[in-house]
Amino acid sequence: MIDTATLQHWLDNYVEAWRSNDPGKIEALFSEHARYSWSPFDEEPAVGRAAIVEGWLNEPDDPDSWECGYQPLAVAGDVAIASGWTRYRPEGSKPGREYANVFVMRFDPQGLCSEFTEWYMQRP
Repeated sequence: MIDTATLQHWLDNYVEAWRSNDPGKIEALFSEHARYSWSPFDEEPAVGRAAIVEGWLNEPDDPDSWECGYQPLAVAGDVAIASGWTRYRPEGSKPGREYANVFVMRFDPQGLCSEFTEWYMQRP
């Protein structure tokens, strides 16, 4: 079971892991055989901690290139939904961009994420 306070703590750790690009912090979020989908239509989700870390670090975002805020939206048993936003600052010829995010997650009894699907929409 997960509650909104535990989910917020997990989301804060998610942001810290993303900002640090630290493999140990990324691994600490997920169960051993977790499944991570970068979109709801992801045909090749990362499966397992090592694959999730590899996916996160394959093309890491510069920690100073973005800001975000995520908060719990709903929790029911081991399923949780969070919503939020992510803003990327302009870089060189790349314009800034902003996304609305929804994360659909399932957690194991130890409070580790076992399934993660990201839904996002870019602001026009």
